[in-house]
Amino acid sequence: MAPRSTSMGEDSRPLADRMRPAALDEFCGQRHLLDEGKPLRLLLDGGSLHSMVLWGPPGTGKTTLARIVSTSCDALFIALSAVMAGVKDIRAAVEEARQNRQAYGKPTVLFLDEVHRFNKAQQDAFLPFVEDGTLVFIGATTENPSFELNKALLSRARVYVLKRLADSDLVSLLRRCLADEKHGLGSLRLILADEQLELIAAAADGDARRALGCLELASELAVEGPTGLIVPEQALHDVLGGSRRRFDKRGEDFYDQISALHKSVRGSDPDAALYWLCRMLDGGCDPVYLARRILRMASEDIGNADPKAMGLALNAWDAFLRLGSPEGELAIAQTVIYLASAPKSNAAYSAYKAAMADVRKLGSLEVPLHLRNAPTRLMKNLGYGKAYRYTHDETDAFAPGESYFPEDMEPATYYHPVPRGLEVRIGEKLDRLRKLNADASVHRPDNAARDKSNT
Repeated sequence: MAPRSTSMGEDSRPLADRMRPAALDEFCGQRHLLDEGKPLRLLLDGGSLHSMVLWGPPGTGKTTLARIVSTSCDALFIALSAVMAGVKDIRAAVEEARQNRQAYGKPTVLFLDEVHRFNKAQQDAFLPFVEDGTLVFIGATTENPSFELNKALLSRARVYVLKRLADSDLVSLLRRCLADEKHGLGSLRLILADEQLELIAAAADGDARRALGCLELASELAVEGPTGLIVPEQALHDVLGGSRRRFDKRGEDFYDQISALHKSVRGSDPDAALYWLCRMLDGGCDPVYLARRILRMASEDIGNADPKAMGLALNAWDAFLRLGSPEGELAIAQTVIYLASAPKSNAAYSAYKAAMADVRKLGSLEVPLHLRNAPTRLMKNLGYGKAYRYTHDETDAFAPGESYFPEDMEPATYYHPVPRGLEVRIGEKLDRLRKLNADASVHRPDNAARDKSNT
């Protein structure tokens, strides 16, 4: 049977816009901010308006909440998008705010959506008017304000963090939409089973706008049923087939998820590590980027406790390049499981950082003469390489008491093997060699002895 038309008549706005809450009792989710005694609820109940930044994923109600705050505080609301607006628009908003204050004595809220799209100079353009009270600034962003907003602006605005909506919140919103005859789809007599609503909510991934958009698309494929319009299962799956979990290749989610993957590997939890790997792959992350980061994990968090880990990470990278997607992802997944299960050591990583700190602190210390090569007669005459002890001529290929540090630097110990994996044996060997050094009758010669041996 052919789908029925589900036109809403004169109101051609998207369903998500029509269903935008006008009051707090219609708002979906964010109970940590809006329940009795919570920060934003106290603001709304008291009518005490202040500048703020609403930070959260798409479709969590940032714009709607800004409008409700403005209405509750009896303020003029000016909405701009940083994608389209510029300094000229900010100046126009300032002038409108001044006229509003003179004519009505009311505050003006300047709502700037996607505020992170403004560069620092553009943000500075409205900062003086926030400071003198001409405007109350409310910004909305999906990006971390710590990185994207001026410190001066952040210091004058309170940051409220909005969370992704729970599936139960989205199901409640969808049911309200199906019952709402004025703004929603109530006039269509559209019937969806609980399982279908839950499927839409899951596909929306915490985004109310996406959930309502999917419902609107599904309604356009509805057909006549026994008691009203129904959406065939296949039609619903077709609508939801392209849905992806939230993932921004340059945004906060990206860095949060790669951090979770790294920490799961470091924490020896192969199941959690595999979950975060799959989340990133499912979101569209470049597998080559993941392979590179996993190679870093093998060195930083496993190191010499299991040197095979780095080789396996390199092999997985190579396997992906040879196999391509989707077959190559399995090699990366196999490596993540191995790395998470392997013994852990950051001894090499810590040793590298400590040695680099000394290099930067001590400057360009000279290489001792006995450690220098002497490929020319002049260099030999200058003493290059003299008094060097060739370790392969020594017992166990080790020269007790020999020093390999610059003469003007106290020998340092950077590498401290951990008591796990192969580093147990490495640590035992180094302890034995250090004892030989301490017991050696031949100690590091002082400069005078070196000079004498080189004449």
